[in-house]
Amino acid sequence: MRVWAPVAQSVELVLPAVGSIDVRSVMRAEAGGWWRSDETLPAGTDYLFSIDGGPGLPDPRSPWQPAGVHGPSRTFDTGAHAWSDAGWAGRDVRGAVVYELHVGTFTAEGTLDAATGRLDHLAALGVDVVELMPVNAFPGRHGWGYDGVALWAVHDPYGGPAALQRFVDAAHARGLAVCLDVVYNHLGPSGNYLGAFGPYFTDRHHTPWGQAVNLDGADAREVRAFVVQNALRWLRDFHVDALRLDAVHALVDDSPRHLLAELADAVADLSAEVGRPLSLIAESDLNDARMVTPTSAELDGRSGWGMTAQWADDVHHALHALLTGERQGYYGDFGSPETMAKALRHVFVHDGGYSSFREREWGAPVPDGVDGRRFVVFSQDHDQVGNRALGDRPSRVLSPGQLAVAAAVVLLGPGTPMLFMGEEWGATTPFQYFTDHAEPDLAEAVRQGRAEEFGTHGWAELYGHDVEVPDPQSPGTVEASRLDWDEHESGHHARLLAFYRELAALRHAEPAVASGDRTLLEVRTGDGWLVMSRRAPEGDEVLDVVVAWAETGASVPLPGAGDGGKGGGGAAPRVVLSWDDVAPEGGAVALPGPGVVVLRR
Repeated sequence: MRVWAPVAQSVELVLPAVGSIDVRSVMRAEAGGWWRSDETLPAGTDYLFSIDGGPGLPDPRSPWQPAGVHGPSRTFDTGAHAWSDAGWAGRDVRGAVVYELHVGTFTAEGTLDAATGRLDHLAALGVDVVELMPVNAFPGRHGWGYDGVALWAVHDPYGGPAALQRFVDAAHARGLAVCLDVVYNHLGPSGNYLGAFGPYFTDRHHTPWGQAVNLDGADAREVRAFVVQNALRWLRDFHVDALRLDAVHALVDDSPRHLLAELADAVADLSAEVGRPLSLIAESDLNDARMVTPTSAELDGRSGWGMTAQWADDVHHALHALLTGERQGYYGDFGSPETMAKALRHVFVHDGGYSSFREREWGAPVPDGVDGRRFVVFSQDHDQVGNRALGDRPSRVLSPGQLAVAAAVVLLGPGTPMLFMGEEWGATTPFQYFTDHAEPDLAEAVRQGRAEEFGTHGWAELYGHDVEVPDPQSPGTVEASRLDWDEHESGHHARLLAFYRELAALRHAEPAVASGDRTLLEVRTGDGWLVMSRRAPEGDEVLDVVVAWAETGASVPLPGAGDGGKGGGGAAPRVVLSWDDVAPEGGAVALPGPGVVVLRR
């Protein structure tokens, strides 16, 4: 049993009392600020650490917090699980169909074991990678997980660490990879005891959450190791296939080698050791392809940071603004068909140009040679739904045909597509922001902060009425956010689900769609319509993805319309997939309303 506490004068291992007196044993100091106890604690033993005679605190590397983030840590044997995935070859995230879910609201039970019961649905949908929002221990029972504080533990209400191993094993049995959302840029305010142990944070840099994590100070070596070793643990001991790294732009690191590059190389070494692909997905606000440039290469004279992929919010913003007409906040630079076309071709709309929302130039162009599959694109995710005033989904204002348009643009475009739980059937349940803080002052601060955050966003004008932001602390907010699994079996929900399945199957089957070569993509736009032409990497075959979003539909001229729509003298285009029963005629295809038709030529 070891713990890093470099400024402590003494450290004791504390075993909580069965009666009235805790059992304390003095730990011995070792080099580098580490302290060790020779006492062996069997799996399932509760323990704490005391710094300089103070109260017992949870282990910074606690594997399990069954009594909550303020309670004792509990030992866990990661080697006890009898894995059945020896034949699992792994799955690189690039080009995969990713599905993001929140464990607590994905099912009525809100546990990992209950989520396992829905894996067959995901496999039938055509999902390749299941991405779990953070499962590390956070305060209370309910929350999004981004205010977690025990980064090595699995949230006990979700089932604890053993349940995560069972979930991953069951996913692999169905051919599904698992991605875990991890948060290294900050910790939540409640239950954060890291500062008592060592210099985990610094005043040299600041983030939206306060002090930055200490990644570049003279005393930062063990902090960096804390992050890297945590990542490797999920990939090695829990057989996780990928990690999604939250808000990496807030990992402020002025050291000669950025933490992300160090992490990327460590994960590459582990991948070689275990013999399966391991991926890192960055959420970044920088709009900079350096993020996905290999560490052995340079971009504009800067060494790469080695991420496998990164989220591309600009594609979401362009698509959402186009379909909904919203222009408030950061949607101000989006909404035109031309902007949508640029986002599809170049990934970033803000690629060195002026951002009116940021009031400055932002980002950098993505070179043509960068694989489009290195950018994760989506029409919904937890942020873009959950950080709306009411947590409402696009299904509140978009018709089923318009939802089909969004699905086709995401699933048949050159990026790596990601779906958000329930969107495949046009779920009407919101996904709202919720917390479960026991401290009254903190709970009230969260309530007020949430209300003030939305006070200037123009939500009343958007929704057409005064907006009362749901109380994050209310159990009703959590309940409202649970998926209604009865929806997907009937009516337009069932029709949309079937269409999503066809789109995912097409993505898997067609080389033109599976390709991430953005130079083989052409985009044409018109009044209420857009055509993505995807050319196969080999051969002359082209798939035209034709979408129209106006309620009145559109007559869309097809490529090669001058020769009767035969695309350069070949056969007339053939319908591969369509939302409505339509066919090309006279060099055009008429969509009667919002919808999609995919043509082969």
